Amino acid sequence: MNSPRTLALIAGPCVIERESLCLRVAESLQKTCARLKIFYVFKASFDKANRTSGKSFRGPGLESGLKVLGKVRAEFGVPVLTDVHNEAQAAVAGEVVDILQIPAFLCRQTDLIEAAVATGQIVNLKKGQFLSPTEMNQVVAKARSAGGEKILLTERGTTFGYNNLVADMRSIPILKRTGCPVIFDATHSVQLPGGGGDKSSGQREFAPVLAKAALAAGANGIFIETHPQPDQALSDGPNMIALADMPALLRELVKVFEAVR
Repeated sequence: MNSPRTLALIAGPCVIERESLCLRVAESLQKTCARLKIFYVFKASFDKANRTSGKSFRGPGLESGLKVLGKVRAEFGVPVLTDVHNEAQAAVAGEVVDILQIPAFLCRQTDLIEAAVATGQIVNLKKGQFLSPTEMNQVVAKARSAGGEKILLTERGTTFGYNNLVADMRSIPILKRTGCPVIFDATHSVQLPGGGGDKSSGQREFAPVLAKAALAAGANGIFIETHPQPDQALSDGPNMIALADMPALLRELVKVFEAVR
């Protein structure tokens, strides 16, 4: 996806709320990453299919969402990533985006993994909250047996008691034994699943701490969800980083990444 000596960033709003939001976030991050020499990938979901409540906002859907992602890609010249939840979505999204993401809860769905690999695009396999890092060897094996050669792995925390996750930094070198680049999802790792009753809560203040720790442990890149006004975001607001805070955070992350290498 990028040079091993260049920090990779996958970042954007959790869900596509509106086109103008995506364009604003992409423009801001593209400029910052160009200045800091970070390889930037824009991320947003057209559908959040695993919301805590059935009444929660899910997104604009496949067709409208891919139009927005295509516009971001064309306007700012950055690769784009989105998650897919079934084989039909994978086939269609693979015509528009550069990276297909398999959500953590779906990381063992063989047919979905095979469909994503069949598009020929990069596939980002998120480690399930219910799996040890070693168990991801079997997930990678599924993707490779289907012909997958462009695979990323993303660590996003492990279920730890009720409404809590823990990010074990041993996971980074364990996942890297697969030979795949490893991304650390800093904002989902501080999520408190279901902690808000009918929605998830989060502790965004710890996301920068974990991001720096993951880079020190050898992660190739960082995944961060960001929003101009996280407290007003329609999904995952409590664990997202404010867009205005991203330049300072990214400067810190580059320093850690360069020091380790």
